Amino acid sequence: MTQFRTTNHFGKSFDGLLNEIFNEIPSTLGKTMREDVLGFPPVNISEKSNSYHLQLAAPGMEKDYFSIKLEGNLLTISATQKETVKDADEKTIRREFSQKAFKRSFTLDEKIDADNIKAKYENGILIVELAKKEAAQMGSKEIAIL
Repeated sequence: MTQFRTTNHFGKSFDGLLNEIFNEIPSTLGKTMREDVLGFPPVNISEKSNSYHLQLAAPGMEKDYFSIKLEGNLLTISATQKETVKDADEKTIRREFSQKAFKRSFTLDEKIDADNIKAKYENGILIVELAKKEAAQMGSKEIAIL
């Protein structure tokens, strides 16, 4: 018995094509627009029992490039990549590297202990730990009925 395998070069049904146009492409363009055009690095925010963690992807930076400021309840993270000094006898043929800078702001609520904010930069990720106040850390508990 001979088997034939055919390949559909159009690959997708009309519904699949519409799904891609209206659902997948805008999210991809939004991410590209945010990161490439506006220069906003992506951020992950997670919550633990005693703190919130901001993870900001900024590969190729050094920790000296970052500035983190808290004014009232507005936390601002900014970075400016400094221009590298080039050799005097070196002629640049093509230059695609550019100086990168960004600024992101986050509004903090009253649960955050402003005196215990910590930050570290490792492996291209800036991690900002926002400690919760003691009152905010209290979890739920069951109360016995007597």
